[in-house]
This record gives sequence, structure tokens and C-alpha cells, in this order.
Amino acid sequence: MLLEINPINPPQRKIDRVVELLQRGGVIAYPTDTIYGIGCDITNKKAIERIYQIKQKPRHRPFSFICSDLKNISQYAKVSNYAYKTMRRLLPGPYTFILQGSNQVPKMMLTKRKTAGIRVPDNPICMALINALGHPIISTSAATREGELLREPWLVDDYFGKQLDMVIDGGQVPGEPSSVISFINDEPEVLREGLGTVDFL
Repeated sequence: MLLEINPINPPQRKIDRVVELLQRGGVIAYPTDTIYGIGCDITNKKAIERIYQIKQKPRHRPFSFICSDLKNISQYAKVSNYAYKTMRRLLPGPYTFILQGSNQVPKMMLTKRKTAGIRVPDNPICMALINALGHPIISTSAATREGELLREPWLVDDYFGKQLDMVIDGGQVPGEPSSVISFINDEPEVLREGLGTVDFL
């Protein structure tokens, strides 16, 4: 089901409708500042299992998740002063940061090294959803099995069909992945160069 939401000023009644679906264990596709993501409430284990099945991804490779801001990130990860200062300059934006996870993160969302990938996209729909839900949302790319990133909502709906409970139509997105930066042990390392510039490292 496609639900059109204004990407600049998301109406609260439509956000509430999506949040109700997430609270019931729904799996959705939604726009970010990079690509369309597939996600669910991070606290719903059954919904997370569904996403693993949809993406056909091995369980030892956890998904990233989206937080609303730096304060929200600090609930789910250990953030050093250096990481905080760097992230404050870059967020919201097209970055995924690898950080040491806190005990608030479900175990299935952590790597063996207890790390987690966290995003704060520059997208009003994402922020409205997380603020209304009160929890982070899982973030994995809406991509074909061949790895093609889907940047149009109708393509996402067409490809994934009834595997998803809803596709939010927030317009076209850039279609490039986020840059991935690890801050483990306070040693910044670029793991993937994407839409976000990494010249500052």
C-alpha cells in the first residue's frame, strides 16, 4: 500500500497512521536523505525477523537503525567527546556511524563486537516517525537482489509488493548510500564512502 506524505511538512495524522502500523509490528518502506529504507520498530523482534526474511540477510549481519538526534543516539551507543563533536557537525545528514552499542540495543541488532550502525537522516518524514513512535526504526536499503538501490516509491512497492505492509511515498530520493564511519576506540575509519563527504577525516 502506497501512502503519500509531504516530504517537507509531513501531516501529523498520516505520521500517526504509520506509527500505529509500526506499533502493531508492521514493516514499512520510507524515504531518507540517501535511499528508500525498509524498517520497523527496533523493539519488535518479530518485525525484525520479517525484515531478515525479506532481505534474505544472514542473522550475524545486524541492520543499522535511525535515531532522532544526538541525545537519542547517546541512549543507544557510547559516544566519546571526539565522536560527539564530529557527529554534531555532520548530523542530520547522509552518514551511518559505527559505535559501541549500549544495553538499550536489542542483542540481535549488535555485532559480535557489540557495535551498532546508527543514522540521523536529514529527512522530515524519518524524524517525525521516530519522534512519534518514541523508538528508533530499523534501517536497511530497499534494494533488489542484484543490489540496485530503488529511489522511487512506486519501484519499491512494485518490487517488494505484499512483503511490506506500507510504502511511504515521500518522492524521489538521491539513490546513493550513506557514508559509513567507524568511531570504535576513538579511531575514525571510513568503511564506505557514499553521499556524505569524508574530507574532514
